[in-house]
Amino acid sequence: MAKILFPVLGPAGVTAWRLLFSSLMLIIIFKPWRKPVKRKAWKYILLYGFALGFMNLLFYYAIARVPLGIAVAIELSGPIMVAMFSSRRLTDFIWLGLAVLGLSMLLPIHQANANLDPVGLLFALMAGCCWALYILFGRKVSVIHGPSSVAIGSFIISCLLFPFGLWQAGSVMFSPELLPFIFLVALLASAIPYGLDMIALPKLPAQTFSTLMSLSPVFAALSGFAVLHETVTLYQWIAIAFIIASSIGSVLGISRKSEIEEL
Repeated sequence: MAKILFPVLGPAGVTAWRLLFSSLMLIIIFKPWRKPVKRKAWKYILLYGFALGFMNLLFYYAIARVPLGIAVAIELSGPIMVAMFSSRRLTDFIWLGLAVLGLSMLLPIHQANANLDPVGLLFALMAGCCWALYILFGRKVSVIHGPSSVAIGSFIISCLLFPFGLWQAGSVMFSPELLPFIFLVALLASAIPYGLDMIALPKLPAQTFSTLMSLSPVFAALSGFAVLHETVTLYQWIAIAFIIASSIGSVLGISRKSEIEEL
């Protein structure tokens, strides 16, 4: 839905409204005014907010240039890195190598990927880096301050990015006919998932949370095909499958490790 709005608002305009609407919804849900923010929590709330905001902005710039499924697969490199840097076993590095192979197959140096925009791929990779920081800072701040951190962090970054979105999109940002669609994007893409993330992060190890995202490229590619009429070649599907296999292998390895430690 966000990508359909790009021709009118651009990625920056959609990101600005999405973050603002979702932060207001999260403020209503978590009521951050009930719990004062301690001084040591502010640093992580700000870092979390910046990671969240630029993760959204860079990802939208990515899918404006490359198919949705491919962008999500590349962005998944962030959570994979979080999982791998938390591990020291040989099998973990095998899964990492599989992810690197899949990512390399998506680079536009191959004939099958000659139509992929390298700038779009770079945006997706940068969004993946922000996703990794989102996981790390999100887990830290949720432990220190609790779920209301997501409301505070997202509101701060939305206030900083909104002027940029307005500068990019202009007065069309306030078109009444667009606002209901943007509100729905904010609800489905930010408010609900980020709220659930903030509840889940303190209860799960960072590497487990990271690898539970493994099927997202499949759903993204299918959604892109069904809604946006985007196509993914067989070669690109194989690359995405390698990345997904890497994530699944990582989470299975982590589960086995947990069972051994419990014994």
